[in-house]
Amino acid sequence: MLTPGREIEVKLVKQQRPGLSYPAVAVRDDGEHAVVRAPWAGPPERDAGYVRFERGDVWTEHFWRDRWYSVKEIHDADGRLKGWYCDVARPARVEADRVTVHDLDLDLWLSGDRQTLLRLDEDEFAASGLPERDPRTAARARAALDELETLARAGLDDLLAA
Repeated sequence: MLTPGREIEVKLVKQQRPGLSYPAVAVRDDGEHAVVRAPWAGPPERDAGYVRFERGDVWTEHFWRDRWYSVKEIHDADGRLKGWYCDVARPARVEADRVTVHDLDLDLWLSGDRQTLLRLDEDEFAASGLPERDPRTAARARAALDELETLARAGLDDLLAA
């Protein structure tokens, strides 16, 4: 389990391209749901079209050991909620100093005002070859994206508070 206040590493493993590792601070961990906080770990700015990720953004990241997704709540440097970026991924592996997540390429975006809900990267998912290589995992990934969309339409509040 994670120790609140301890610096850890988050490791995002990608199938078709290099993954990403970045430092974060453990916020809480109840044995099923682990929460960490990290600054934006990408380039100084990245315009995704639906949101701009920037240096100074703070990501509060929610990982589950038994769910096929993670949810990142993103605030700008002034504390304004930008939205939630949700990754479809295998259940997280949480160790004392690291959270490892195997990304499955499907994503969901919910804007901070809850007016924009987008399913993302379905083309990357198809191109990954996962549906042909591992149909069972691909079906779980699609079901997780559907579950995330249902949760996002309900607001995500109950999910993240638990």
